[in-house]
Amino acid sequence: MTTTSQAQLKIIETPRDGMQGIGQFIPIHKKIEFINLLLQCGFDTVEVGSFVSPKAIPQMKDTAEVLGKIDLSDTNSKIAVLVVNEKGGEKAVQYDFVDQLFFPFSISPTFIQRNLNTTIEKAEKTIDKLQDLCVRTGKTLVTYLSMGFGDPYGDEWNLELLRFWVEKLRDKGITTIPLSDIMGDVTPERITEVFTFLGNNFPDVEFGLHLHTLAGQERAKIDAAWQAGIRRFDTVINGLGGCPMAGKELISNLPLAQLTAYCHEKNIATGLNKTFVEMARNYPLLK
Repeated sequence: MTTTSQAQLKIIETPRDGMQGIGQFIPIHKKIEFINLLLQCGFDTVEVGSFVSPKAIPQMKDTAEVLGKIDLSDTNSKIAVLVVNEKGGEKAVQYDFVDQLFFPFSISPTFIQRNLNTTIEKAEKTIDKLQDLCVRTGKTLVTYLSMGFGDPYGDEWNLELLRFWVEKLRDKGITTIPLSDIMGDVTPERITEVFTFLGNNFPDVEFGLHLHTLAGQERAKIDAAWQAGIRRFDTVINGLGGCPMAGKELISNLPLAQLTAYCHEKNIATGLNKTFVEMARNYPLLK
């Protein structure tokens, strides 16, 4: 049996997304210790925090302090930070070791208002400013399409609308575009449909899957994405968190263990250090 090359699979560990919806404030020393463990696990990228309003997301108010204490001496992982405006982007690019800025765009007017308190038109202008900032500072802007598989709020959604926005982003020089299902509603069939359509139309764009899902539904959705050519997957160890802005009970992020179980089944190399992954899995983040 052949083994899929490790280079084909990118696992993006997103502790920021896991932590942000947790009501109990996690002490900074625990965040630092936990992220330093993650940086030794072998992930392609670790999203360590976000520069957002502390009133909106109190859990992330110490991101600058965390960035000042992470240990980069024994890691090959890229460092990512989520930002929602130009001010946050300017803070993020001050750190030489931050490789990527994540921006949570959405083609849903309702969700982008809920999540960013803005409109699609204003968010696009923010993308332009962030992309210019990244080009000038040697960073990469990764733009997420939240509600990329459908719209639960009744806003317009269809494949042609997806094509329109992906083409716009691609023409701005943005070539990494993960799609998010943060409500946990997407079916494997829709995942196949969307990623097959986008892959056929935009072979020069790297698409990814950012999945929130109920227990027992993960494997079929992972398989649908993999079979459609997706090689970039966002995970959270132990499936912590969810989106506090969605207007729905928090749905867990894709647990790392579910992705690695799928990879083991399919003989896909992950490149992860099992010892450090187990240490991170058992780290008492909330105790």
